[in-house]
Amino acid sequence: MTFSDTYVNREERFSLGIEETSGQFYVSFPVSSGLADYEEYYAIDAHMFERFHHDLASALEFVNRCRRREMDELLMQKPGSNRGSAI
Repeated sequence: MTFSDTYVNREERFSLGIEETSGQFYVSFPVSSGLADYEEYYAIDAHMFERFHHDLASALEFVNRCRRREMDELLMQKPGSNRGSAI
C-alpha cells in the first residue's frame, strides 16, 4: 500500500489522504507501541474526505473515535498483537 497525504494537521496530529493503489480515502494518525512508532489508517468514503477537508470539528470527532478504537472495522491494515496507543 502506498499512502499519500493530501492534508496534514500538525496541531491535532492527523492526516487525510488517498491510498494510491486502491484509490481508497483515509484518515491516519500516529501511534506508539513502545517498540515502534507508526500510523494507523482508517478507510473513509469520498463524502467524508471532502467534509473533513472543510470541517475540522467533524474530522476531529471522527479521529477521536478512531483513537478510542471505536472504528476498528475501518482499519486498512490490521494491527499486530502489540498494538500501539495514539500519541
